[in-house]
Amino acid sequence: MLTLYGTQGSGSAAVEAALAWAGLPVRFVDAASWKPGPGLDELAQVNPLQQIPTLRLEDGTVLTESAAILIHLGLAHPASGLLPAEASARALAIRGLVFIAANCYSAISIIDYPQRWCADAEEDKPVQERIIAGSRARLHKHWEIFADQFFAEGRPFLGGEQPGALDLLATVVSKWSGARKHLQQQRPGFHALLQRVEQHPRLAPLFARHWPAP
Repeated sequence: MLTLYGTQGSGSAAVEAALAWAGLPVRFVDAASWKPGPGLDELAQVNPLQQIPTLRLEDGTVLTESAAILIHLGLAHPASGLLPAEASARALAIRGLVFIAANCYSAISIIDYPQRWCADAEEDKPVQERIIAGSRARLHKHWEIFADQFFAEGRPFLGGEQPGALDLLATVVSKWSGARKHLQQQRPGFHALLQRVEQHPRLAPLFARHWPAP
């Protein structure tokens, strides 16, 4: 059985959603670098960076990085529709997945841990606040560019008539990164698409569990 390491309200929700969409059974281990315990100990054995999501395949192969995991699942299970069947559409979806990982994910890391990205800033709160503000502005700009490149009015989801891997990663990362309010104001059509993903009958229970309504 597949083993997914992750925790509630994190980026691992995108992989959990993809596994559910594909109908793949999985053993879930609650683990995160900020949650000491048996789950983290087990995660550290398969991923020294202790990053989530981490997916261990049936043969013991370890996959890390959300985009890489989703691309693998889409290629390994083509009938799932996680990746488009048509070559050019599939290439665009893969580009979008890597765009999110390279641009949006990287900005979130700086926002969460600004002291890691500036020497001698561990105790300098004003410097950390400026780093966070600049990184958040850049994150919002990256999401605007993503929407302009990958969203099309009149298409229910990014990949067509049903959600795919790109929809799942965009929905989870935009939610987790706190970019939704900005997108609602600046890219309302794309924001509405993200809401459709969350409200899809096959995905709504998962999103409600990860991000319960207040």
